[in-house]
Amino acid sequence: MTTTDTTDTADTASGDPLVLRSTDARGVVRITLNAGARYNPLSRAMIAALRAAIDAVAADDAARVVVLSGAGRGFSAGHDLAEMGAHAGPDGGPDQRAWQQALFTECNALMEALPALGQPVIAQVHGIATAAGCQLAAMCDLVVAAEGARFALPGVNVGIFCSTPAVAVARKVGRARAMELLLTGAPIDAATALDWGLVNRVVAAEELEAAVDQLAASIAARPGPVIVGGKRAFYTQIEQGLGEAYATAGCAMVEDLSGIDAPEGIAAFLAKRVPIWPSAR
Repeated sequence: MTTTDTTDTADTASGDPLVLRSTDARGVVRITLNAGARYNPLSRAMIAALRAAIDAVAADDAARVVVLSGAGRGFSAGHDLAEMGAHAGPDGGPDQRAWQQALFTECNALMEALPALGQPVIAQVHGIATAAGCQLAAMCDLVVAAEGARFALPGVNVGIFCSTPAVAVARKVGRARAMELLLTGAPIDAATALDWGLVNRVVAAEELEAAVDQLAASIAARPGPVIVGGKRAFYTQIEQGLGEAYATAGCAMVEDLSGIDAPEGIAAFLAKRVPIWPSAR
């Protein structure tokens, strides 16, 4: 299997790339937050680098599925508190507020880009996923966590309510559980996150990468256009009322049946053989 490695141009203080990106022969793209010594904080530079990597995947016809992970000891500790602290306080004036607004505008756009991306995104979480790092994982389509992973919305502990992370997390775990995370700032373990619906699977730490790779390979083996259209339809209908949602879903299934992969898939099922997807030829 051949792998082509690319890196984003934004650099950390150490001179290392902030984000690493590689694509293998199956179309599995690995995007790695690469500031592991600081738990991969979502500074404005990191947000820009990650958004650039996501945009590159969107423009890559060979990309089938994305795995998003963090280097070092954890997935992501959220926003860069050192950076935020330099632009905080009541006496900063309009320039400071403009910087703050730009940070959240850029971060919000990044988060919205994940469900909008045609390719499914799997978060591979180890260590900690806190504040905006928890938000980042929650915005992915699937989350696989190591047994020792911890999830938290601890902004209240430093005087900043995790309002933007709550947008993503509350949509996964519901209002009451989200409010518990927000009001206490206390972390939950991976087993609790699984029970609450924040993650899809929990595996032993030493099995994390292999489990994610197996899941990514399973998705990559399915017909690409069907996955892209299905993901788009899912996120559209989930925000709609019942009747409108069924109309959206019905149109999506018509599109599948009218495409090039459905006849082969149905024929292969009836013949009890493995399909050879025309869209992959």
